[in-house]
Amino acid sequence: MPRSRVNGNFIDKTSSIVANILLRIIPTTSGEKKAFTYYRDGAIMLAQSEGNYAEALQNYYEATRLEIDPYDRSYILYNIGLIHTSNGEHTKALEYYFRALERNPFLPQAFNNMAVICHYRGEQAILQGDSEIAEAWFDQAAEYWKQAIALTPGNYIEAQNWLKITKRFEFE
Repeated sequence: MPRSRVNGNFIDKTSSIVANILLRIIPTTSGEKKAFTYYRDGAIMLAQSEGNYAEALQNYYEATRLEIDPYDRSYILYNIGLIHTSNGEHTKALEYYFRALERNPFLPQAFNNMAVICHYRGEQAILQGDSEIAEAWFDQAAEYWKQAIALTPGNYIEAQNWLKITKRFEFE
């Protein structure tokens, strides 16, 4: 087994142990503890890239049912969006990114992922010979990237370059 994988497994196991200890000692309701457990289980499966997205989704859906804090729910919804993006289910992914942003409008990664999906759809429209639809998708991608960049100005350099090259946004 490669050393990086051994170290990764050690870190994963250590993180799980620490999370379990914190879950026991931090004063939370049983519902919050259950929500965290489902979230953690879903996140671990996603982070380890086991490819068992169906089980991860079940855990995330259960976590959304139990989690009442809007900020925490936003990250759960964002992670559900990630899985749908990975599965090529872009419409569902966009829905979950929107839902995450309704609860936490300060998720630049959600805006970025929405922009990437719109940009991809624009490229697909070009391949199909529909430049008008492509431009609409590219304009939407630009709007989402502008929001992501506004939240984290030093990030998304490739998006900033694309916005400059396509003259969709001027930077100071």
